[in-house]
Amino acid sequence: MIFDVLTLFPGILTSPLQESILGKAIAAKALAVRTHNIRDWAEGKHLTADDTPYGGGDGMVMKPEPIAGAVRAAKEKNPKARVVMLTPQGKVFRQADAVRLSREPGLILLCGRYEGFDERVRTTLVDEEISIGDYVLTGGELGALILIDAIARHIPGVLGSQGSAETDSFSDGLLEYPQYTRPFEWEGQKVPEVLLSGNHAAIEKWRRQQQLIRTRQRRPDLLDQVELSEDDQKFLHQLERNDERPPQG
Repeated sequence: MIFDVLTLFPGILTSPLQESILGKAIAAKALAVRTHNIRDWAEGKHLTADDTPYGGGDGMVMKPEPIAGAVRAAKEKNPKARVVMLTPQGKVFRQADAVRLSREPGLILLCGRYEGFDERVRTTLVDEEISIGDYVLTGGELGALILIDAIARHIPGVLGSQGSAETDSFSDGLLEYPQYTRPFEWEGQKVPEVLLSGNHAAIEKWRRQQQLIRTRQRRPDLLDQVELSEDDQKFLHQLERNDERPPQG
């Protein structure tokens, strides 16, 4: 997988791409990330990549010509790459999108700045618009890093164990179950005995139930979007009945 990131500030991406799992994956050539400065395709003495908006208003708007030059140059190297615009107006990024996009032959991530892009960039050059949440950042670079990190986890060879991605929160529509490691007891809190039992069926049942409990408590909206087994539904009904019981004493 090749990521081409088009930005006015490529230095923002330098350090995160050198560290931890992403840095190791790039070094091992499991993926590649190329950053491109949009100003390299700007014209004039000052390499202007933005201008005032037609109709008036605050801020500056990114010009279409430099962006078009950058996108088309990236496309020449990877013609089948999908062009993704990072914008608060896009579809909110989900785990399913990370899995889907990991199957693409390449991604061109377009990072905005200022008041955003000339609308003709959106209608002419872009395949998909993505938002990382209902808030506004100073630029799309952090969003691009989030996409790269989330997508990379589903590319073979990036994680030491592919099972790590398969059990992440949201991978099956629910939040992940609690995790424990040594020591067995810490500040009066003990690891649940079932995890030391060696009974894999019991462990799997406990983990599934913990997923349901945690999702119900923190993100109940997700329960309406996931396919639940008969056992899942029975367990949730039992939780509801427990909530309805009057306090004892």
